Amino acid sequence: MDNPTLLQFFHWYYPDGGKLWPEVAEKAEWLASTGITMVWLPPASKGESGGYSVGYDTYDLFDLGEFEQKGSVATKYGDKAQLIAAVNALRAQNIGVLMDVVLNHKMGADEKEQVSVNRVLADNREKIEEEVVAAEAWTRFTFPGREGKYSQFVWDYHCFSGVDHIENPDESGVFKIVNDYTVDGWNVEVDDEFGNFDYLMGANIDFRNNAVREELKYWGSWLMEQVPCTGFRLDAVKHIPAWFYKEWIDSIQQVASQPMFIVAEYWSFETDKLQQYIDQVDGKTMLFDAPLLLNFHHASLEGKEYDLTHIFDGSLLQADPWHAVTIVANHDTQPLQSLEIPVEPWFKPLAYALILLREQGVPAIFYPDLFGASYQDSGDDGNEHQIDLPVVAELETLIQARQQYAWGPQTDYLDDANCIAFVRAGTEEKPGCVVVMSNDSDAVKAISLGDNFADSQWRDLTGNIDAEVVCNAEGTGEFRCNGGSVSVWIRQHG
Repeated sequence: MDNPTLLQFFHWYYPDGGKLWPEVAEKAEWLASTGITMVWLPPASKGESGGYSVGYDTYDLFDLGEFEQKGSVATKYGDKAQLIAAVNALRAQNIGVLMDVVLNHKMGADEKEQVSVNRVLADNREKIEEEVVAAEAWTRFTFPGREGKYSQFVWDYHCFSGVDHIENPDESGVFKIVNDYTVDGWNVEVDDEFGNFDYLMGANIDFRNNAVREELKYWGSWLMEQVPCTGFRLDAVKHIPAWFYKEWIDSIQQVASQPMFIVAEYWSFETDKLQQYIDQVDGKTMLFDAPLLLNFHHASLEGKEYDLTHIFDGSLLQADPWHAVTIVANHDTQPLQSLEIPVEPWFKPLAYALILLREQGVPAIFYPDLFGASYQDSGDDGNEHQIDLPVVAELETLIQARQQYAWGPQTDYLDDANCIAFVRAGTEEKPGCVVVMSNDSDAVKAISLGDNFADSQWRDLTGNIDAEVVCNAEGTGEFRCNGGSVSVWIRQHG
């Protein structure tokens, strides 16, 4: 895929009422004309909170908005027919579709079961108390609204390794379920935060149960039959054993009609951990570049005090560009969410230029940055906050520039703390561009393009600078940008 460009077509506070799937279908043609090549859709399965669920509180994987369960037939985003219509609209425009896969946990069980558990120290999951506590837990999922259609699999406490709440006695915390699969404690090949970060929330799925693994493989194949997707986004993989996802991805690729594009969320700012995970799954998935996003966050806060020559330091893009999906924001990092690390508005055009117009990585666009968003929610201070996320004015132009001008070999000019640049040389078929940005005052970069560009004329595609740049007889030009801004220079012909 040439210059793949991914759009995350949702955010945490997207309005309820079944509006998203119709919006996807309505915008499909425009997305294609703008330069979007793939769309990441939110979890399509029924969640515990039914028609209000963002999708990460997974209840029934096989209910894509088809059955009366959890208070509604449709999900927050629409019903199954609307989902399929949206995906078909994207595919008709040759846009790939990534479905969000949430396999770490289940929530909203239909029945309680008598279970035995061990209490676990919340901040050190390796500390498991020896005392076995008899209790009740919501761990039995029968999906009565679906009545066995598509799958008759019943989930019970043998399918889970832990829960965060028990009854009789009533307690909340972290509890390891005692069953045939948990005698050795938690799973291996998970993140080592809290000693072992296998447990995250809800009824924690245990992938050591072979029946569970086979059911989840079957579900993946079933989903591809129901929805003509071309890839997956894998949720919360730091909590899921890497050996399972290596197995699951293999099973998916074997039955897929084409190679599937797969990106996983391993949310860590430690690049070594990201590389370790890539090694554990034999490179079968890409990862979101959280360390690069953290650099963008700091750069946006520090302004001219941030050294732009180090903007890629410690990033996955720098260490392993073939497995990096780069982002400026997502649903977890947006304001008032659990992983909030916003990039200040002034820096977003610079950050998007750095992921959209360079050779390395696959860039992902966040819905509010392209379409805007407004919402209210309570913050950590207990107060209600109004959040308004404006459209990034240059973003549509930058996406189009990726498809039209960001081609050919790349030459970096990362030689000034406050003004950096890079050149895409173009190819025989596609033109290149010169990108200049500053986090301080207005800046100029002298760039030698070679004799072939003698006396060439250039204009700023973003419109931030009106005046043209004219190269001299040796093909050297003084390429400018405004303070705290980015300019994308393209050659004028005729």
